[in-house]
Amino acid sequence: MAGVTWLKPVSIDGDAQAAYNEFLRDLESRLADPATDRNVVAREVLAQAMYGREYGQLLADAPIAALNLDARNVTFEAEYYMVTDTEQFARVKPLLWLWKNLDLTPVGQNPVTGIPVRRILAGHIFRRVGRDFKCWQNVEFSVGYNMEVGHGVVVHRHVLLDDIGGIELHDHASVSDYVNIYSHTHSVLDGPDVTLRRTVIGRGARITYHSTVLAGSVVSDDAMLATHALLRGDIPPHGIAMGLPARVTRFKDRARPEAYAVDSRTYPHDGGRKANPHFPDPTPNQSRLPGEGDLL
Repeated sequence: MAGVTWLKPVSIDGDAQAAYNEFLRDLESRLADPATDRNVVAREVLAQAMYGREYGQLLADAPIAALNLDARNVTFEAEYYMVTDTEQFARVKPLLWLWKNLDLTPVGQNPVTGIPVRRILAGHIFRRVGRDFKCWQNVEFSVGYNMEVGHGVVVHRHVLLDDIGGIELHDHASVSDYVNIYSHTHSVLDGPDVTLRRTVIGRGARITYHSTVLAGSVVSDDAMLATHALLRGDIPPHGIAMGLPARVTRFKDRARPEAYAVDSRTYPHDGGRKANPHFPDPTPNQSRLPGEGDLL
């Protein structure tokens, strides 16, 4: 039944909730200010959450610990990619570092603080994020700035969202624990030959536990990818795909809407673009399924 949930509301001590709300308001206010140095905000929050002290005090007492809280003193895998936009990544890097490390603390492990903090950070990292985004702990992004997320999207624990080529998660899509969603591929003939393709997860679609979606795949509205499946193509609306590689084995018994937000039969597919300038771009006659001839 539409709108029905199996979850129930949970409350905590009022004084604790008030303190958490003040922390969240302050964080949102600081990040919304264009004059804010995001590197400073990130290191200050992490110093408090991880070591219970001001950053300056930590720097004097334990410089190695302190220096590793400042995103300017660390590198990400994405910074080694030729295709990463240096300016865009510099803007989001301190917030990704804050997100990643805060997840290792009680602040990140507590849903009362962790989920709203991630929602705030997503609003300043993603290309687009809708209302009521719910992200659990230990989710990884490639660059973050190529994420497009709709309303009511849920991403569970230990998910990899490789958004270097772009990922769309449409309204009310659900991504279960330990899922991998990719938007780049490596040629089987030459590893440095990398192709970027946008990957699309439709409205109300479910990507279930431990499954993998390869670059360029389009999962239509209300479709589902089964547990441990490997998708290297598309799933039509209401389809259920399972297996290695995944194949559509059945369809949900649903009333069909007049229009779909994402229908793999008509939705624009990403033809691909090269991440390495030493390799030519795909040509129109290179027609193939997403992922065909490629490796992760």
